[in-house]
Amino acid sequence: MLKCLVFLGLGFLGLAAHAADSPEPPVDSRASLLKLLPAGSKVEDLRPSPIAGIYEFSQGADVTYLTADGKFFIDGNVYDMSTRENLTEERRMKARLALINAVPESQMVIFSPRNPQYTITVFTDLDCQYCRKLHSQIAEINKLGIRVRYMFYPRTGPNTDSWRKAEAVWCSADRNEALTRAKAGAAVDTSKTCGPTPVAREYALGQSIGVQGTPTIVTETGDSINGYLPPQELVKELKDHQGGKSKS
Repeated sequence: MLKCLVFLGLGFLGLAAHAADSPEPPVDSRASLLKLLPAGSKVEDLRPSPIAGIYEFSQGADVTYLTADGKFFIDGNVYDMSTRENLTEERRMKARLALINAVPESQMVIFSPRNPQYTITVFTDLDCQYCRKLHSQIAEINKLGIRVRYMFYPRTGPNTDSWRKAEAVWCSADRNEALTRAKAGAAVDTSKTCGPTPVAREYALGQSIGVQGTPTIVTETGDSINGYLPPQELVKELKDHQGGKSKS
């Protein structure tokens, strides 16, 4: 793995050295690159990367790179070879946090101990087997000092049974109880409606930060943990992420 990283780092250093032969194009030149990028891209989505002559392109927590002359698009991670820090993942972490922190907690379903030591945000599907397994251990998770904030991510998408279940849970008088019952396999009355729910917004948010399966757990540092972990492993993982740095 390290050989790959060293090769990748040297490759990027070579690009940087080559780019250094020419002056960095003015910021306004970013506008001319937009035609090469997905529809809806904005000038603000492009910023100078740590490598001369290469722009960072970010939408949500998706971070890629584009050479200033528009000839090359790079899909991969940039590492600082002196520290072994994954600079691309640091940008993803910050983007995840910014997007999640913009959602008020009143739009989440929260299970919390009295004095939490950690907070995690979990993108969950009520019909997902491992989401259900995680929630079956919510009491133990809380005892370990972990506060769980649920956001809905029905993997089957809009206008499906899982989507309607999520909306019905949200419309319940006691959302925590309704969510617990649904994850235990109890029947959900999907005829319940209560006007706009956060399900569509949270589903879109999950897509923008790269959720590909459930449960996806986002830590307070912005790290993403994909999949189920037993409570003791989960708390160990959170301790490991306390520094908030991703390294090789």
